Amino acid sequence: MSAIYTFKALRPAPKAAAAVASVPYDVVNTEEARALADGNPLSFLRVSRPEIELPAGSDAHADAVYDLATRNFARLKELAPLVVEETASFYVYRLHMGAHVQSGVAACFSIDEYDRGLIKKHEKTRPDKEDDRTRHMLAIGAQTGPVFLTYRASKSVDQVVGRIVETAPLFDLTAPDGVRHEVWQAPSIENQAIVDAFAAIDALYIADGHHRAASAARTRRSLAAKGSGEHDRVLAVAFPDNQMQVLPYHRTVRDLAGRSARQFLDELRQQFPVTEGPAKPRRKGEACM
Repeated sequence: MSAIYTFKALRPAPKAAAAVASVPYDVVNTEEARALADGNPLSFLRVSRPEIELPAGSDAHADAVYDLATRNFARLKELAPLVVEETASFYVYRLHMGAHVQSGVAACFSIDEYDRGLIKKHEKTRPDKEDDRTRHMLAIGAQTGPVFLTYRASKSVDQVVGRIVETAPLFDLTAPDGVRHEVWQAPSIENQAIVDAFAAIDALYIADGHHRAASAARTRRSLAAKGSGEHDRVLAVAFPDNQMQVLPYHRTVRDLAGRSARQFLDELRQQFPVTEGPAKPRRKGEACM
């Protein structure tokens, strides 16, 4: 079974949603993030990538960066404003990319299940990226980006989602890249149906967000060690596998540094042995602790 939990979302007021919304923190470099946030004091990149407000060349992992994230988060809560829901809820998140549409359930999921391998991984993580997001979560006291989960499609989940999306969405906006984003807050009458539907799902799979999941697990351990209590859930959106769209993820090598193509490929194979696993999906999206 897969455990799923409601949460009290911290979200923007609907009129500010388009200004607050941003790309995930790790799909742009510092200069790209700075350009995207330029002229927009509400951009969430000022929280997820606060180094964009520091001089070019600043250390992106200095203490000052995480201090700035904390200040920017507090300021955004007032400016947007950000609203804390009165009741814990589930949400439905739907994406329109051209003719493709996919709908997922946004909720909290179990870090215990992640640690025990019931939420399955297909990538290794880098310690430096884990360190960064763990420090970021601890600094601001929130998870700022959801993990992207998938699961074997379930008629029971589909039926609940179908009922929810018949109502007016909480958010409906189109991002600069042309992707339409819709979010519904599930009525409390549907909560038990969602819990029961996910209880019948054998396993969840991380499609993207391995570092976010690993950092949430590390944050939970850190807070438990300090006697702060166990924050044993991770924010995620779970999409059914039959709605997933997997796009190519290209990297271009511009300079072989004197190596032949064969030498370069041989070194890559030694450094990164090929293992079987699903292709890297396109990631979309973005607090529960």
